[in-house]
Order: sequence, then C-alpha cells, then structure tokens
Amino acid sequence: MRRIISLFSFPSAAKQLKKKNLYDKKSRLFTLTGKVWAGSFESAVFIRRNIFIFAQLNKIMKYKRILLKLSGEALMGDRQYGIDPARLAEYAEDIKLIHEQGVEIAIVIGGGNIFRGVAGASNGMDRVQGDYMGMLATVINGMALQGALEDKGMLTRLQTALKIEAIAEPYIKRRAVRHLEKNRIVIFGAGTGNPYFTTDTAAVLRGVEIHADVILKGTRVDGIYTADPEKDPDATKYDSLTFSEVISKNLNVMDSTAFTLSQENNLPIVVFDMNKKGNLLKICQGDNIGTVVQG
Repeated sequence: MRRIISLFSFPSAAKQLKKKNLYDKKSRLFTLTGKVWAGSFESAVFIRRNIFIFAQLNKIMKYKRILLKLSGEALMGDRQYGIDPARLAEYAEDIKLIHEQGVEIAIVIGGGNIFRGVAGASNGMDRVQGDYMGMLATVINGMALQGALEDKGMLTRLQTALKIEAIAEPYIKRRAVRHLEKNRIVIFGAGTGNPYFTTDTAAVLRGVEIHADVILKGTRVDGIYTADPEKDPDATKYDSLTFSEVISKNLNVMDSTAFTLSQENNLPIVVFDMNKKGNLLKICQGDNIGTVVQG
C-alpha cells in the first residue's frame, strides 16, 4: 500500500478509483495497491486492470502533524537585530520540503529579535506592558514568515491570540485544525495572549490543542548538551533523554511551564539545529537528528 500526494491520469481512471473507494475524502489522498511497472519510488506508473495511472508518491513520514517552534533570534541571521530576508527564505525552503511530503505544519515563533518583555522589565518597564509588546513582536515575525512561505507557493494562515483582524484570524482551535487538514500551514502569533507566559509555553499549548505528534524546537545548536556548547568545548550531546532525566540533570530545554505541560501530555520534544539545511526533512523522515525528549 502506498500513499499518493498528487495524481495525473485520465479523468475516467480517477473516476473509477473513486468508485472503488480508493480515494480518502478526509486526507484527499489516493491509495492503491499494485505493481510498480516503471519509474522510481518517488515517481511511478501503476497498472491496474489496464488503467494507466501516473502518480507522484510521497515517502513515509514519521510525523503526520508537527508544531515547529522557532526563536525570534533565529530570524536575525548574521544581523544584530531585526529580520534577515535570506534566513527567512532558507527556512521557507526547508519547510517546503516537508510540506510537499504531506506533513501538516503549525508554527510558533518568538519575538526576541524585536523585543523581549523580560528585558524591558529588567530596565524598569512594567512587565505586563513589556510582555504585550513582545506578543506584537511575534505577530510581526509571523507576518514575515507568512510572506516568505507564500512566496514559495505554500498556502498559509496566521492566527493570533490577540484580535488583530485586519492582518490575522483570531485563534480558534477547530479552525486551525481544519486549515491543517486542508494542507495549509498555520502560524500562531501573540503567544498565549497572556503576560508572564513564554512562546515556548505557547508552542506546547498549541501543540497539545491541535494534537500534534511532536514539538520540533529549532535552535542554533544541534541538540541538548551537558553544558552550553558555545561556552564549554568539553560539552557532550545527548541523543535522547526522558523528561525525568532533563529535570534531574537540570538541563535547559524549555521554561518549566512549557516543559511540564509537554510531559503531562506525553508530547515529545525534538531539539535540533534549524540552520542546517535538510535537518527538518530528515527528522520528519525518522532520522536521528538532534536530541529527542520523551517518556
């Protein structure tokens, strides 16, 4: 049994497939059994009762629906602040690779490249006011990423926890899931909509709500280490950890609220280097990339 993400055939052939219940209305995918007559795994020609069907096949993905967490700082690239268009384009290309394989993608992005509420509070600003400013920064980043993805031909929706109806939909869980089922990429902005909660917490919360298979946390390092690898050359990388081990070793994966929420809902977390091209696709294919926290 193979799953097909696009079908090219005569209309009569497609019609007969539907009659034989070989078309899944929910996923909008054709599935069929048959002998591969010619071509490679990715592009094959099937013969079924003298019907020639030209089909583009997708590879089997480990995860069907993911929540990708990106930091705002990652969008800076080599700059000191703001958004690097080249880095945005690189991320869009990587996301497109898994989108083409049928993976349902939701994204939460931070706002640290523009403003951090905690930093504002440390300089005397009201913490609540600063956090709301940080939420607006995530919306700006979400709009930038949305534009980059759409430039690559992908359909997207931006949903925000704060109502900004001129530029984004309000966050509605059922609507977000429906967008994902229609193969649209959903970007969640404005965190949880509440001060004192980080975008890590927002990522796990949205991941739980939309029933994501995994949280993929893209960072500048290729996993979780015994110490900060950028400061300690002797730091060693973990391939996998349990939630209990992360707590006992006092490792900094996410803030405690986000991490506890993920643990309570048995939602795995994969920490990986988003800046290395192809890593996102390899993870979705099941390759051992980064550090997996589960169990």
